[in-house]
Amino acid sequence: MSQDNGQGEVQRTGRIMMILAWVAGLALLTMVFQDQLASRFNPNASPEVLTDDQGVQQVVLERNAQGHYVAGGFINGVPVTFLLDTGATHVAVSEGLANRLRLERLAGGISQTANGAVAVWRTSLDEVRLGSLGLSDVPASILPSMSSGDPVLLGMSFLKQVDFSQSDGKLVLTGLR
Repeated sequence: MSQDNGQGEVQRTGRIMMILAWVAGLALLTMVFQDQLASRFNPNASPEVLTDDQGVQQVVLERNAQGHYVAGGFINGVPVTFLLDTGATHVAVSEGLANRLRLERLAGGISQTANGAVAVWRTSLDEVRLGSLGLSDVPASILPSMSSGDPVLLGMSFLKQVDFSQSDGKLVLTGLR
């Protein structure tokens, strides 16, 4: 009877080890696919910076799997993820990010967005940087309805200061005007 008991203990230990191996394998696969999904959403985590023949710096962005231009950048020295949005009048940040950046809320109001009317606060960003392109005192909006995990909408208050052209799934932003 003690031999059966010992064999049962070995089988139980074997099952536990098998379960742990499966859990570890699934965790590893999750990490691999999570990194892959992140790079599909933001293929420009560190935007490529080129210099043309005249010494003008250019930031080259790849379009993501959904057809959007998403890139890593900085607001007031804090790393953020930008979604370039020519339909946004201002750079738009979530309330959570605004709190982390300690942004001053100026005039409040209502803005029309693709999702309808939303409450906003006007503010100003000391510095916005995308690759080698940086701009000071950028008008922005704080959107309380925006999720803290959403990318910052890099709107026309920044984009109107650069030249940009698109071809072959790449967007080239050239020097500040």
